[in-house]
Amino acid sequence: MNQKSPALTASVRNFTVQLSSTPRGARLARLLATEQLRSWGLPLDPARQLVAELASNAVAHGRVPGRDFRLTLYVVGDTLRVEVTDTRGERLPRPQTPALDAESGRGLLLVESLADRWGVAEERFPRKTVWAELRFTPPRHHIVH
Repeated sequence: MNQKSPALTASVRNFTVQLSSTPRGARLARLLATEQLRSWGLPLDPARQLVAELASNAVAHGRVPGRDFRLTLYVVGDTLRVEVTDTRGERLPRPQTPALDAESGRGLLLVESLADRWGVAEERFPRKTVWAELRFTPPRHHIVH
C-alpha cells in the first residue's frame, strides 16, 4: 500500500502571526515558525535561520514604535515562502558587504545564500514585505514488495 505523507496531501498551507517589533518578538517568530514547520513535517533548517534573520531585520530596521510586524509562512507544492512585513516601507533592504571587523550587517547576505529566491514587495505605504523562498524535496516513501 502506498501512503502519502502529510507534507504531500495538503498542497497549500499557511500560517500568519502578528508580533511586537521587539527582540522578544523576533525570538518568538523563530520559535513559532519552528513549531509550525515541525507540525507540517517540513525540514527546520535553513527555514528557521531565514525567519530569524528576516524577523530580526524587521525589528532592527523596520521598527516603528507601537507597530507590530507580521510573519507569514506559505507552503505551495514544494516551496516554502517566508514573509516578514513591517511598517517602514521607506527603508528597503539592500545587501551590503560589511567591513571585516563589523559585528553586524551580514543578515541579508545570509538570506541571499540560504534562500533559493528572495526579494522585497512594496505594499500600500507604509508597509513592505521581505520574502524568501526555499524549495524542498518531499520525503520519498519506499514501497516494500
